[in-house]
Amino acid sequence: MSGRHPAPVRPRWRTREHIRTWAALAPSLLLVGVLFGGAVVQTILRSAGLLGTGAGGTFSLAAYRTLLTDPVVGRSLVLTAAVAVIATAVSVVLGIAAALLLHRLGRGRKLATTLFQLNLPIPHVIGAVAILALLGQSGLLSRIGAQTGVVDGPAAFPAITFDPWAIGVIVQYVWKEVPFIGIVALAILAARGDELDDAARTLGATRWQRLRHVTLPLLLPGVLSAAVIVFAFTFGAFEVPLLLGPTSPTLLPVLAHRRYIDTDLAARPEAMAISVVLTVVVIAVVLISAAVARRSIRSEAA
Repeated sequence: MSGRHPAPVRPRWRTREHIRTWAALAPSLLLVGVLFGGAVVQTILRSAGLLGTGAGGTFSLAAYRTLLTDPVVGRSLVLTAAVAVIATAVSVVLGIAAALLLHRLGRGRKLATTLFQLNLPIPHVIGAVAILALLGQSGLLSRIGAQTGVVDGPAAFPAITFDPWAIGVIVQYVWKEVPFIGIVALAILAARGDELDDAARTLGATRWQRLRHVTLPLLLPGVLSAAVIVFAFTFGAFEVPLLLGPTSPTLLPVLAHRRYIDTDLAARPEAMAISVVLTVVVIAVVLISAAVARRSIRSEAA
């Protein structure tokens, strides 16, 4: 007889449960697949010159070759990636810190949690306008600084919006995404309880050791998923960079829009190629993060 073990048989009830789950998700998945998938396919065809105004009907990668040799696109890509990475990293750090603080609160915890997540339903456009009215060189803080003599005038206020480093864009993203990360981390902490932390404390672990070896590993899978969502949004968002970002170099989504509405119709395939690049980068980040999460889960199970 062979020494191999027979393959595990999946229980019927579990198979039926999976079928019911996929059947329930099918309408939503179909709708998202048609809308998102159709838009992606159309964008790829337009970028390759197979569809759209002036398309010759022959496959061409001329738009992509133009992007590779265009220094404007290179600077925009670097700036966009930097903004997305910095905004995501700062949001994760502050969100986890806020979650840990809220989790340890006793009296007033419910009120503090409610106040913490108040800006979640606020649209990004409204937040961007608020940041502009608050931090712009003609905004509230600049006028207060001019009135109190801190700066010589509103124009002397540091340029936080429309600046070449996109500080205003990062501030807006951090302000909006910290509660999102924090609520996810807080939910994980509430679901896992304090048993492991108490056990580590009983064994003599310091606060830093408990944070590093107990709390953060528990938060990593859920927070990583939330961080990927934040990165995907900040990398591909259009409205906030349009309202707060620099004009040269501009962020990639704004650059794609400008080339799409350019009077030169030859620039439209380049706009579509930029959109394809944005999509590919986001999908790559999602796949890499999923692989990291699976490896983390396997190592915990082992």
